[in-house]
Amino acid sequence: MKKINVAINGYGVIGKRIAEAIDLQDDMELIGIGDVANDWRIKVAAQKYSVFANTEEGHNAMAQKDIPVAGDLNDLIDGADVVVDCAPKKFGAENAIKYRQAGVKFIVQGGEKHQTTGHSFTAESNYRSALGRESTRVVSCNTTSIVRTLSALKRADLLKKARGTLLRRATDPWESHKNGIMNTMVPEPEIPSHQGPDAQSVDPELDVVTAAVKVPQTLSHLHYWTVQLTREATKEEILEVFGNSTRTAFIKMSDELSSNNAVKELMLDLGRPHGDMYEVAIWKDMLKVEGDELYYAYLVDNQAIVVPETIDAIRALTEIESDPQKSIDKTNQSLGIRQRFV
Repeated sequence: MKKINVAINGYGVIGKRIAEAIDLQDDMELIGIGDVANDWRIKVAAQKYSVFANTEEGHNAMAQKDIPVAGDLNDLIDGADVVVDCAPKKFGAENAIKYRQAGVKFIVQGGEKHQTTGHSFTAESNYRSALGRESTRVVSCNTTSIVRTLSALKRADLLKKARGTLLRRATDPWESHKNGIMNTMVPEPEIPSHQGPDAQSVDPELDVVTAAVKVPQTLSHLHYWTVQLTREATKEEILEVFGNSTRTAFIKMSDELSSNNAVKELMLDLGRPHGDMYEVAIWKDMLKVEGDELYYAYLVDNQAIVVPETIDAIRALTEIESDPQKSIDKTNQSLGIRQRFV
């Protein structure tokens, strides 16, 4: 089997996780990572991967820290079939110009606007429309969870409209000493918040409105949803519908999984790298159905949920696998994704 040569530009929270996931795929080869930093993260990366310096200044800084440099960004791009851009917000749109000039396929993350690629991706919803494209955008962690859950209801012809409230983590755990909020909560200034319209960039038919508030913690996001169904349903029916998505999983309050820190500890006990949770964790015993109204809540691991989506996006762009379910199953198996944690 010919392997797809993949380059990663940006070795931060998402970049390092995608790098590790690529290493687990038998149809992909990670040829290197590009960055401008020269701190402990890049020193660790250099022990495992070829490191490319995106700028001359970055090259000199890496050399001063004795970090071996394999080349510049152009060298990295030249060897790639597809580039996964994991640079900070807005840099992906700038880098897209370079990728297009080089004639290489590329993926950007949810911090970029839909217009950067003209296509926004989640594997279960629109894998086929990404086949052979020049580029796509893997939507943000929150948007990924919204599309996964609401699309499951839509496929079952049960979704009429959905209204959600998002409690968003303030910052990533590794940099909480640098920024974030303490002793306060910060609502997004507009309703709807941006996640609802972003979900519609994947599926314009979704009738979804979101409101969001930033809260002083770092482990994950928490969503509360009220959904009007197209007809009356039972709890058992809704649980079966959510279970038809291979990237949702059920947790139970009765198992003492009543908080995000407890769920994080569960992921660590299960041996997940970094304690990552790729699934949307829906509280099974909290979910309630009253006639045609559905109420549920779930957790989103902001550092991990987009990792399997990115792996599938690589396959779609390069057309190494044209069948969405085959790619999803392959990715799920490689990452140990499952619907029942305990």
